[in-house]
Amino acid sequence: MQNSDNEGPAQVGPDNDMADAAGASAPANGGPDPEVVARERDEFRDLLLRKTAEFDNYRKRIERERREQAEWAAADLVKDLLPILDDLERAARADAGDNIESYRKGVELIARRFGDVIARRGVTVIDPLGLEFTPHEHEAVLHEPRPGARDNEVVEVLARGYKLGDRLLRPAMVKVASA
Repeated sequence: MQNSDNEGPAQVGPDNDMADAAGASAPANGGPDPEVVARERDEFRDLLLRKTAEFDNYRKRIERERREQAEWAAADLVKDLLPILDDLERAARADAGDNIESYRKGVELIARRFGDVIARRGVTVIDPLGLEFTPHEHEAVLHEPRPGARDNEVVEVLARGYKLGDRLLRPAMVKVASA
């Protein structure tokens, strides 16, 4: 069977029936209908824009929640520290006079309360006196020859270090024995 325009044999079968049922969705040249393609393109563009906006809103919400959570954590810590600040202010106003020993005990009590607050928050003290120097947790400020001490032994702690869980907050500043 030949087409009257000499375009080749006419197509008969299930594929051609589908094209006939679609009507104008397939142009005579056999390619996709430009209107259908344009409509699908517009639908996908609209979907992309909506999903991009949703993701941007999600990102902003997560950032806002993270910021709020950090503020709440900071506020909670400051609330625990305020009584200690009050004690320090009272100690600064107090007249030690001749009773310097009770004044020293009061300051030690304040320091112990402060240590308790940070310990409840998961902060641990790094006190490496007598241990081998470790650059991951210690900062060697001084080296000095020390008879009877091992090489790289921490012989004095100038400032204790602190960790929060496994995270180093501040290395211990130490004096290290050298051979």
